Amino acid sequence: MAKIWVEAYGCSASFADSEMISGLIVNGGHTLANNSKDADLNMIVTCSVKDATADKMVHRIKNLKTKPLIVAGCLPKAEKDTVEKFSPKASLLGPASIGKTLDVIGSTLKGIKRIEINDIDEPKIGLPKIRLNPAVGIIEIASGCMSECTFCQTKLAKGDLQSYRVGDIVRQVKSEINDGCTEVWLTSTDNGCYGLDIGSSLPELIKTVSEIPSEFMIRVGMMNPMYLPRIKKDLLKSYENDKVFKFLHIPVQSGSDQVLKNMKRGHTSKTFLEANEEFRERFDKFSMSTDIIVGFPTETEDDFLETVRLLEKTRPDIVNLSRYSARPGTKASKMKQVDVSEVKRRSKIIFDLTKKIAHERNKSWIGWKGMVLFDEMSDNIVKGRNFAYKQVIVDKKVNLGQKLEVKITKVSSSSLFGVLAS
Repeated sequence: MAKIWVEAYGCSASFADSEMISGLIVNGGHTLANNSKDADLNMIVTCSVKDATADKMVHRIKNLKTKPLIVAGCLPKAEKDTVEKFSPKASLLGPASIGKTLDVIGSTLKGIKRIEINDIDEPKIGLPKIRLNPAVGIIEIASGCMSECTFCQTKLAKGDLQSYRVGDIVRQVKSEINDGCTEVWLTSTDNGCYGLDIGSSLPELIKTVSEIPSEFMIRVGMMNPMYLPRIKKDLLKSYENDKVFKFLHIPVQSGSDQVLKNMKRGHTSKTFLEANEEFRERFDKFSMSTDIIVGFPTETEDDFLETVRLLEKTRPDIVNLSRYSARPGTKASKMKQVDVSEVKRRSKIIFDLTKKIAHERNKSWIGWKGMVLFDEMSDNIVKGRNFAYKQVIVDKKVNLGQKLEVKITKVSSSSLFGVLAS
């Protein structure tokens, strides 16, 4: 039996994978190490969505390979050669091969390199897990996606859509709640296309999960805009349940329809604009989150300004901003690239604009009083979320999982600050 160090990077699905990997490790009779120094074997669950992220993964792989090493997650599936270049002896475990975790560990501990990166037909539901956050249950509702975006490496790593059955997901949610979770995240590569392969839908799933007779909150994860029109009416209805955070993450990526076409995103800027308007009209103080990529190879100055105008019009609460970086194996990596200095200039403009918008939107919360679910420990501070998934920080000591009434007294561009009202 071995002491194993596990560290994870990337999206919520990647962290969910690491929780299941840790659960399988403990169920298999091994123990989790507190750090890599004390471990017999190191394991890293990787992300490869951006150049900067991939560079960080390579740096960590170099540091961790002083011990027997398993590289898991998206990088070994999407860029096997890169991993083997920097750690030839490391075993590899793909994001859809988690069921092989103990086999790969066993071989690696014996000094035998093992590669398990081919997808196996095994849902990531019902597997044992060790949670990173005891208050939050991260539940993968599907793997893979239906998109063919020219800039994205995720499809290369995770393959086609495989939705998990509603009943299986509901059982997993109940298990998380019984274990003390006060919040569940419904996550996948793309929640918008959930169920299209099994005759179900995201609104149906949200409605069914909401009906579980327990007190908990639901955070609905990212959905690509191209699938939104077909489910929007039912999605609006499913969000009426008080258990659902009034929060939507729709990555528009660009305000230019020509760039979106070149990205093969399958939607127009109007799709995002209309969703933004309809959800904010239906629900008071609704939080909208989106993603923006600046410097896509075909993005002209006019295209960029269309993105600026879309952000000024829709005023999203959160913008995840990325400078375009060419990822190996993608179609866009073969296109002529925009000059790096120009990409930096555009990025600075978007960053300043979105920070200003976020701060202005948060100002509207000053004086608000309501219930906050404290769900996260960060920098030794317990932070919470209100009904619109706004991050709330108070000056008193509170416990994870508590739900308390708070009055907001000041804000920043990223957080609301308040005092306990009860």
